[in-house]
Amino acid sequence: MAAPSEHVETSDPPEMELKPEAPETPGDLEISDPEPGGEDPDPGEDDEDEEEPPEPRIRDTPEDIKLEAIANTVALHPSRDLLVCGDVDGDLYAYSYSCTEGETRELWSSGHHMKSCRQVRFSEDGLKLYSVSRDKAVHLLDVERGQLVTRIRGAHEAPINSLLLVDENILATGDDGGTLKVWDMRKGTAFMDLKQHEDYISDIAVDQAKRILLTTSGDGTMGVFNIKRRRFELLSEYQSGDLTSLALMKRGKKVICGSSEGTIYIFNWNGFGATSDRFAIKAESVECIAPITENIMCTASMDGYIRAVNLFPNRVIGCIGQHVGEPIEEINKSWDSRFLVSSAHDQLIKFWDISSLHKTTITEYRKRKKKDGRMKSLTKKAHGDNDFFSGLVEETEKKEEEEEEKKRRRRKTATVEVIKKLESFSY
Repeated sequence: MAAPSEHVETSDPPEMELKPEAPETPGDLEISDPEPGGEDPDPGEDDEDEEEPPEPRIRDTPEDIKLEAIANTVALHPSRDLLVCGDVDGDLYAYSYSCTEGETRELWSSGHHMKSCRQVRFSEDGLKLYSVSRDKAVHLLDVERGQLVTRIRGAHEAPINSLLLVDENILATGDDGGTLKVWDMRKGTAFMDLKQHEDYISDIAVDQAKRILLTTSGDGTMGVFNIKRRRFELLSEYQSGDLTSLALMKRGKKVICGSSEGTIYIFNWNGFGATSDRFAIKAESVECIAPITENIMCTASMDGYIRAVNLFPNRVIGCIGQHVGEPIEEINKSWDSRFLVSSAHDQLIKFWDISSLHKTTITEYRKRKKKDGRMKSLTKKAHGDNDFFSGLVEETEKKEEEEEEKKRRRRKTATVEVIKKLESFSY
């Protein structure tokens, strides 16, 4: 059988047939006809005249990524400087990010979803990528090439809103109608299909033992499901607003729920019926939560602010950053916990340096609030991208803290002196 034409061209390229014969004697190679009046250039002189290109600038954080549409979700690779975002058009984009200016670039894009992509997540080994959409489908893609590997069409009767990878083979999905499904991806079938919520499932979490699955819903409740026994356990008491987000803190002993009214609800593990504590962070909402340490988490809101929040004592530490005037859809931290990444309605993916949060400690003593009501800046870009003015803000805040600490010490010293005088009178 004759070989295909493309293989023939590859094995016997035409230019090989037209190549002239090489000169037979060394003398022929030495003959040259320089241009009249010309001199042989000195290659060394050209090298000296050419200026070396400037070295690329190293930034504190990678550059913002500008998208063509609003990204509903952003996921970060578990071991590489790689992220994937899904937008309202149903497209997925993969980017490698770097602090070296100009080196953040798009790797691939995928348009397999027919409607808005709601959530995307990496597998633990970082080789696979799962996504869910308003088109009611679950997709599994290859991370390196962005190619579709598996599609489950009509996975839910209602649009899928949330996604969680329980382990390598088990996947949990929640839809707009309040139905939770747990899938065995080796078979492509759901072994749990339960509808306990009256409204959309906003978020899903699982304990470290991979036994108890928790859900938050727009009906204001948290659901508890037992994966091992494949059954529903209970619903929490109703809260006044939608429960929008979910996280486990304090080594799994505390369950944190964000709400549409800007209140954070705290449940004790194995005390899921009623909240053990709650506090408001003076935000329009708490759309998503990203745990940073066992005590500190970051929250994102419809007002465009990313806040660092401490648990026990419960308080807002300060501002990580903002998408000015634009609701934030999702935040996640990088594999090395150096950056927080956010996506918002301004069609930007932004990076925030959170490395200092790991060393932050909070005491019971409350500092005096700022007169202008602005939160403390925890990053250079917290209240704008101008590093010069950000530095002035940080310096001013530092001076204010030092003055407040001096006042506190003076008050403490005065109190001690009063006590001593009272004691002396008693004798």
